[in-house]
Amino acid sequence: MTEPDNPFKLELFQTSDGSHTLKLIGKDEQYHSLNGAMQESQHVFISAGLKPLLHKNDKLFLLEIGLGTGLNALLTAKNAIDNQCNIYYDAIEAYPLHKEWISELNHPDLFDEEWIGKAFQLIHSADEKKYVNIENHFFIKCLRQKIQEVILKEQYYHLVYFDAFGPDTQPELWTKEIFTKISQSMRPGAILVTYCAKGAVRRTMKAAGLQVEKLAGPPGKREITRAVKI
Repeated sequence: MTEPDNPFKLELFQTSDGSHTLKLIGKDEQYHSLNGAMQESQHVFISAGLKPLLHKNDKLFLLEIGLGTGLNALLTAKNAIDNQCNIYYDAIEAYPLHKEWISELNHPDLFDEEWIGKAFQLIHSADEKKYVNIENHFFIKCLRQKIQEVILKEQYYHLVYFDAFGPDTQPELWTKEIFTKISQSMRPGAILVTYCAKGAVRRTMKAAGLQVEKLAGPPGKREITRAVKI
């Protein structure tokens, strides 16, 4: 599949914890928190989402809406390998980053493991054809499409990372229709986590059949959202 052009103009930014993110020029939007990209990903997606499930399952099926810089996937791969848990990671990314931006990001430098650099490149080379195997415990596909175009398996995923740009930038992704589609793809007891804690978003999730709770946020953010499929 031809790589879609990213419609956003980007610039590299070093966040408060030393990790990089990309900012959208001309918009109050970025791929990660400016208060710490690594801290945010660890707090929102790993601590609030992945860790509660790691020791309950030896195999997890995970959906990410918005692969972005690949930081969430890289952290998830590390946790899969450290905990000997097989994670099958389906990422949906309508606008994959160009290679020039991937090479600028310092994400691999934030880890000590020798395999991380190669893993980061493999994550960004993944497509929809078959799973890319990283260290025999993390397997990733990337569907380079809009979620509206993707057919999701029903009652399949244990965990969803909802990491699209915010409702002001991509309002079409924060609708009842989208959350209903995702909810139907989640198995009972599955978790969805997102950095966004707006009241309208939580109400939309509830209308889509999810049980929603607010959690304390990472540095610079008061709250995040976790939802569970009943």
